[in-house]
Amino acid sequence: MVPVPDLFQGFFRPMRQLLATEESDLSTMKLDVTESDSAYTVKAELPGVDKKDIDVKIDKNVVPIHVKAERKTEQKEGERLIRRERYSGEFGRTFSLPTNINESSATAQYQDGVLLLTLPKMAAAEQKRLQIE
Repeated sequence: MVPVPDLFQGFFRPMRQLLATEESDLSTMKLDVTESDSAYTVKAELPGVDKKDIDVKIDKNVVPIHVKAERKTEQKEGERLIRRERYSGEFGRTFSLPTNINESSATAQYQDGVLLLTLPKMAAAEQKRLQIE
């Protein structure tokens, strides 16, 4: 015999999984970050977003990406919406890198739903030897 609490958990599980999936998949971006000797390369998946709705900033070694996704639904006369799964709203992601970024040389491109950031590393400052008196 199945205990009553377990019975209800199983009953509501599909709805909880659906809600968790929608929030985690649709309002977050997936990132790939690679590093070379001179720069970091970031690829962020942002399907269906206009590039004018993407805001990227650089603050030393911190990179926040903010996105506004608006889905306009156009319904014809006599139609009614049965289900809406496409995300509409604002979301963002902030990450830090091990070294500071040269902001003046950084570039951003957006094509086919992928944001590509090339973030050159800041040249290490020359070490200054202190004279001991």
